[in-house]
Amino acid sequence: MTNIWNKGVFAPGSVESKIPNVLRGDVSLPAAIIQMSRLESNIRWMQEFADQAAVKLAPHGKTTMCPQIFKLQMQHGAWGMTLATAPQVAATVNHGVQRIILANQLIGRRNMEIVADTLHDTSVYCIVDSIENVESLGHFFAARDQELFVLIELGAAQGRTGCRNVEQVEAINEVIMRSEGVRLSGIEVYEGVLHGSNAEAAVHALLDRVLETTMKLAANDGMADQDFILTGAGSAWYDLVATRFLSDQLPSNVVPVIRPGSYVIHDTGMCDRFQNAILNRSDTANQLGGRLQSCLEIWAYIQSIPEDGLAIVTMGKRDVGFTDGLPLPSLHYRDTWVSPRPADSEWEVVDLMDQHTFMRIGPNADLAVGDMVSFSASHPCLTCDKWRHFCVVDDTYNAIDLWPTFF
Repeated sequence: MTNIWNKGVFAPGSVESKIPNVLRGDVSLPAAIIQMSRLESNIRWMQEFADQAAVKLAPHGKTTMCPQIFKLQMQHGAWGMTLATAPQVAATVNHGVQRIILANQLIGRRNMEIVADTLHDTSVYCIVDSIENVESLGHFFAARDQELFVLIELGAAQGRTGCRNVEQVEAINEVIMRSEGVRLSGIEVYEGVLHGSNAEAAVHALLDRVLETTMKLAANDGMADQDFILTGAGSAWYDLVATRFLSDQLPSNVVPVIRPGSYVIHDTGMCDRFQNAILNRSDTANQLGGRLQSCLEIWAYIQSIPEDGLAIVTMGKRDVGFTDGLPLPSLHYRDTWVSPRPADSEWEVVDLMDQHTFMRIGPNADLAVGDMVSFSASHPCLTCDKWRHFCVVDDTYNAIDLWPTFF
């Protein structure tokens, strides 16, 4: 266990002879609380999905940037980890991960230096979508007598990064082939930028292009004797991507890799909507039984009830994400109770300030200053990055450990 006694999170009254407990008031609130049993259930569920779908799993670590969570994911069978920035890569390598997809363009000398310094410990795959970037990477890594694995990215019109047509792919591939500092190692796509009523059809169309390009490049001279990575999938469409990546037409050296990240925390908003859609269309997901569960709770105190129907909570924009909907009250606890109770269905968060939450309550609400309330949130990435530590608890809210984050 991490030395949790001197982190400033637990109350001064906590001593080593007493296991700190959230409900007993041993933890400074607000706090980001992770339910260990649900976390492990989520990790098992997604790994079992990947295994049943016959694809590799490289979870996107940007959701939590928590090495202890990465370690659990790797122990359960993850092929590698996915990261978004060079410092994230360095932090992850420093904690023992040996295969990483940098799902982003590697731009700028200092960022290249950070990644270059990790290459003696790990294999890093980064994505490219321009001749200029390939040439810059080639010059930099050749000068250091190193070779960087690169994945050509395909993108959708009006989407984010990625080549829009086959001519761009062919031109970039030609430059890679004559560059000493980079090696073509596969194809990458991120279909999560596709939204709207026709999103599923658009995802299929994009994956058609990806498969066609993969078949051409993976069979090229010099590629047949090495693994050719084919990777995609965020949290919304990983079932479709996994199915399409197993096309019988692909060469045998293709290694399909999916990269969902938010599943490890899950939520009661955006990710839960994604999961419901996946369960409605994926036989593989349904056959696993169970489902992903929200395992992150933000616990805070009721600090004021200044007028009828309004409670002010010791939690704000610095503590919880709010771009995909305001947090939802989920549990209520008072120090005279044995265990938490479900929050009143009438309670509703209506506004957030930096350190305060405005919660509308009924005129006769059973709520008092000093009560604890837990909140769930949508889009876990934008809540996790607000915390330097997660307080990990068992099912009775005993603190198991304090896990640092590296955002």
